[in-house]
Amino acid sequence: MTKTSLSLHRPIAFIDLETTGTSIGSDRIVEISILKLLPDGSEEVHTLRVNPTIPIPAEVSAIHGIFDKDVADCPTFKELAPKLFQIIDPCDLAGYNSNKFDIPLLVEEFLRAEQDFDMTNRKCIDVQNIFHKMEQRTLAAAYRFYCSKELENAHSAEADVKATYDVLLAQLAKYDSLQNNVSFLHTFSTMNDNVDLAGRIIRDKKGVEVFNFGKHKGKPVLEVFKNEPSYYNWMMDGDFPLSTKRVLTMLRLKAFNK
Repeated sequence: MTKTSLSLHRPIAFIDLETTGTSIGSDRIVEISILKLLPDGSEEVHTLRVNPTIPIPAEVSAIHGIFDKDVADCPTFKELAPKLFQIIDPCDLAGYNSNKFDIPLLVEEFLRAEQDFDMTNRKCIDVQNIFHKMEQRTLAAAYRFYCSKELENAHSAEADVKATYDVLLAQLAKYDSLQNNVSFLHTFSTMNDNVDLAGRIIRDKKGVEVFNFGKHKGKPVLEVFKNEPSYYNWMMDGDFPLSTKRVLTMLRLKAFNK
């Protein structure tokens, strides 16, 4: 299979995170790997360990092989934020399951570090969503299926991020229906029209913001706030990502200003 290059009009950063867990609101990054591609065809790889400032659960360390002692002397995310922001800021974003996890958690870390990370007009490619629409498997299986290789060092951020990029290139070579441009891949790899990064709020077919979880799933956000005002306070006090709470506040203000 011929390896093509990704057609780019601006830089794109493939991102993979190793973390303390899977909660966007409360877990932290312990390792980040960024594969940055530039329109001239050049590549940069940045892999950094991060002190999460909270313990890494043993069962999580057993998966990615990073223990508290390995990151005890590493910089915190807040200390790394300016450098990471400089690397990523001009880029579109991509990854494997990145729309649902890596990107929301990365933005959450930036917000905790008091570094505003604007997602406006930034394209996002989720290679897992493309894979699930086409074949439905895991990253290791995707690598085997598309690249005819075994993924070694799985759950190492750098190995996973490089494999993710290779899978995307193989997908472009395999499927004639996939267009080699970021705008198309952004649209194709998006499962829902998310209002917040975590997908707790989405737009329905009419463009109305509705809840995508819990007892009010499918109901318009503003309608719920009108009929049950305490629900807003419950979410603002709950373990929801800061980015979700920002969206909630903006929607509530929009309702007040009508």
